[in-house]
Amino acid sequence: MKRIEWSLAACAISLMALGCSGGGQSGPASAGEAVGPTTKAQNVTRCGPDGLIDDCEDNNNQVALVAGRGGYWYTFLDEAGSTVEPAAGGTYPMSEGGVNGSSHSACMRGKIIENGSPLYAGFGFNWVDPKAEYDASKYGGIAFFAKKGPGKYGKIRVKIPDVNTDPQGGVCEECFNDFGADIELTEAWTEYVITWDDAKQLEYWGKPRPPKIDASKIYGFQIQVNKAGQEFDVCIDDVTFIGCGK
Repeated sequence: MKRIEWSLAACAISLMALGCSGGGQSGPASAGEAVGPTTKAQNVTRCGPDGLIDDCEDNNNQVALVAGRGGYWYTFLDEAGSTVEPAAGGTYPMSEGGVNGSSHSACMRGKIIENGSPLYAGFGFNWVDPKAEYDASKYGGIAFFAKKGPGKYGKIRVKIPDVNTDPQGGVCEECFNDFGADIELTEAWTEYVITWDDAKQLEYWGKPRPPKIDASKIYGFQIQVNKAGQEFDVCIDDVTFIGCGK
């Protein structure tokens, strides 16, 4: 089990307005409208063992050691007073119970504070450790199962930082408007797919605004909640690449 140091995993979280970069990466995702469609998985090309990102069954905080990957899970949150568990800056533990009766999944729980700006809490992982670019261009996108807790807020923003949106890429002037999509979760495990073509930035902000994600230079995968005053309980499982050979 590895502890994610605050200086690496949360530097960009707490100092994003100053352009700080580190092991984790986040930012406001509430401005503008999401324009990238996210679809339930249907007839997608599966990648087999090479595509496994994490099924959480090893019950540790590292993604599967497959195809050069090996980054670590972490949580992050705003400085306005929102809460998240597991706590940001510490070792991330898996939760008991997963999709299709499996043993474990990755979850976060907490509440977004009523007032403040920016407001967000989230969790995710980097593809490699130390954080660096990862070439996922041989894949066509990402699939995962997700659900929300009973009675909890369910709208999430899925974010895939790349060279044009992550400060570590050295390109963006207005960073953190990562390519991704919005999803409205239900209380049942449901599989979702985000293809590289479907992943979009939010409208009206971010610089640069390239036509599509640069899948050859991605940094991580994140799930974020932004709605003021909402309690959230989000779990994901069986995260995989899809569309091999794309």
